[in-house]
Amino acid sequence: MAHKSGFVNIVGSPNVGKSTLMNRLVGEKLSIVTNKAQTTRHRILGIVNNEDSQIVFSDTPGVVNSAYKLHDSMMSYVNSSIQDADVLLFITDAKETEMNHKETLERIQRLEIPVLCLINKMDLSDQKNVKEKLEYWQSRLPKANVFPISALHGFNVDSVWECILDAIPESPPYFDKDAISDRPMRFFVSEIIREKIFMHTQKEIPYACQVEIEEYIEEEEITRIRALIIVERDSQKGILIGKGGTMLKRLGREARIEIEKFIESKVFLETFVKVDKDWRGSEKKLKKYGY
Repeated sequence: MAHKSGFVNIVGSPNVGKSTLMNRLVGEKLSIVTNKAQTTRHRILGIVNNEDSQIVFSDTPGVVNSAYKLHDSMMSYVNSSIQDADVLLFITDAKETEMNHKETLERIQRLEIPVLCLINKMDLSDQKNVKEKLEYWQSRLPKANVFPISALHGFNVDSVWECILDAIPESPPYFDKDAISDRPMRFFVSEIIREKIFMHTQKEIPYACQVEIEEYIEEEEITRIRALIIVERDSQKGILIGKGGTMLKRLGREARIEIEKFIESKVFLETFVKVDKDWRGSEKKLKKYGY
């Protein structure tokens, strides 16, 4: 049997379950997941290798209308993922009545590659709503295969897998067969810390934070990590540190536990907070932080 390889890219509105689906398909928690929109900021690859296939999944930020230079960067990841996909997974959910970004939906409608329209969170819906959503999205994307799924519980994900395997082209692998992502360990560590910030802070705070790993030293019995959390204003810094440092200690403790599981090593984690005013609106600063 010939070897098959392909880029299977996931796009959709914020908070419809793209990262949950990515992690389910890859079998590893590569993308951070919270109940807040715009958690994902980068394009994250997750690679699934089998003897006769390599599927390169790509999680992308939610499709947004731009309010900051950061949003422009996030949308560039979305646009590139539509352009270079061999198979596109367009994910919506049981509550979404229309994609919030008309231009992106129109681009998807014009695609010649296989498109799978996945209506997520069907476990939170009833049979009538499922039927209505299937009919609606089939009318909007007539060339797509439309599936009701639950990424969280794995419902109907096997059917999605079968479609993907049928659709990807014959090709040698694009990455080493033992690779699970193209991102370095520092990236995943920074994302774990950022996930904890999203989970435990409110309003503008999580969106104004960026995490930089200043030091990552692997010793024989412990990995030493120094992380810098960037915020935009002094008031945000105070909230993130908390009274007597309580918030920062909580974030560090929970992040350290998850990092230890991810890298399978004991971790010593130091976290610090620094103000870099209005970094989300500066193209120069965004490049500095890898956007």
